[in-house]
Amino acid sequence: MAGIGPRLDLRQSQSLVMTPQLRQAIKLLQSSNLEVGAFVEEELERNPLLERDERPDLPAEPALPHTPPPADSFEGTAGATLPAEAEAPLDITDWSNVYDGEGGGPAEAGFAGGRGGRLDFGQDGRGIDELAAERPRSLREELASQIRLAFDRPADRMIAAQLVALLDPSGRLLAEDSAIAAALGCDVARVAAIRARMQRFEPTGMFCRSLAECLAVQLAERNRLDPAMQALLDNLELLARRDMRGLMRLCGVDAEDLADMVAELKRLDPKPGADYDAAPAPALLPDVLMRRAPITPAATAQGHPPAMGEAGDWLLELNPETLPRVLVNRGFHARALVSATREERAFLSEKFQAANWLVKSLEQRAGTILKVAAEIVRRQDGFFRHGVEHLRPLILRDVAEAVEMHESTVSRVTANKYIATPRGLFELKYFFTTAIGGTAGETFSAEAIRHRIRGMVAAETPDDILSDDAIVAALRREGVDIARRTVAKYREALRIPSSVQRKREKAVPA
Repeated sequence: MAGIGPRLDLRQSQSLVMTPQLRQAIKLLQSSNLEVGAFVEEELERNPLLERDERPDLPAEPALPHTPPPADSFEGTAGATLPAEAEAPLDITDWSNVYDGEGGGPAEAGFAGGRGGRLDFGQDGRGIDELAAERPRSLREELASQIRLAFDRPADRMIAAQLVALLDPSGRLLAEDSAIAAALGCDVARVAAIRARMQRFEPTGMFCRSLAECLAVQLAERNRLDPAMQALLDNLELLARRDMRGLMRLCGVDAEDLADMVAELKRLDPKPGADYDAAPAPALLPDVLMRRAPITPAATAQGHPPAMGEAGDWLLELNPETLPRVLVNRGFHARALVSATREERAFLSEKFQAANWLVKSLEQRAGTILKVAAEIVRRQDGFFRHGVEHLRPLILRDVAEAVEMHESTVSRVTANKYIATPRGLFELKYFFTTAIGGTAGETFSAEAIRHRIRGMVAAETPDDILSDDAIVAALRREGVDIARRTVAKYREALRIPSSVQRKREKAVPA
């Protein structure tokens, strides 16, 4: 019988330790090009051994052979040498033959001397310190300038400023006039009058409490707020349900007039203050550039296009604008070690190791992105040739097995990465879709099925509205084995109303 008590055992086991360098590499792999660029900029400031690689990608183009100008043509030729008989004495200053780089001569360019000014105002004469980009005025600054022009009394301007302060981002004013008057200690009628006047400010329709009031103000500004339109604004919930027959009865108009009224409402701005201060959406820069490979004469003779790696006859390359390029300054590291102390040597060793690891991580990230993108393009070749109808089902495991990587690595590579293709800019995640079985054993992409449903609904006529069951029957005739609840789920995801609502909507001529 073994004794009971503490004892020491020696065991051997393996475990994965996440070092800081490994965490950094994983983070760089799943980060977007903007995040990677910001991280590299921080490292360039922190690490003295890192420097930006500013070497050109391609050699400079050969210069074209120089052809001397004709002897009788000197106008507009910078740096031309006049013949001996045309040379003027050096002590005579003649400004008539001065060329300012803008045209064929002073008379033609409108030269006026001074700081490069021109008589025809074709060139801005301001200095570089005066050419700073002007900041566009915000919505509240624009409203403040209109308040100063619309109201003369200081009390009215104070009430108007309080109304501007209570605006929500869409331009609505949800506070009641009575509450504003009680807070400012003035009459309710005075607040209501100022608010009504400010509703005509630019953009028109602000300082309203509801959508109907906002649209009514904009219609009144256009002199289009008649009784029929007011009845339509009072029953917007029927318009949301697409109850066109009920709206025609309440407004006292026929189907054609109601369609014109609805079209006029669609041209109005339901949130006049939402887009005023909105920052412009940043442009998406693709990480991978894709183009068709040129067909060589040898490949044409063989009857097939050349194979370009794993992407078929498509050429893939990393976008140089989104690819951070850094180098390790080994020369500075070697010179600094000569006279460095022990603490300085430790610091230089740490920074040298971090710089080498960053360069290696960036190179590995670039190669992994290109390898995964090439496999995706190879598998979705039908999409790039014929369109979304030929998008194939694809999962992470398929690509991971082909490129001999883990599924988590492929997931990180395709996150926040974009590819520029002849069919547009797509996220790499777009090409991964679930599979839907077919009646003959084949599979179809869910994205292709959604595209087919959208096309079927767009092609239907007012007399033949397709129900979900009819869409299921049509897809099954095309070989897609799909359930009715799946069609309903895809239709709702595409924001397509039900067949009953579409029938009501299409009963009114557009």
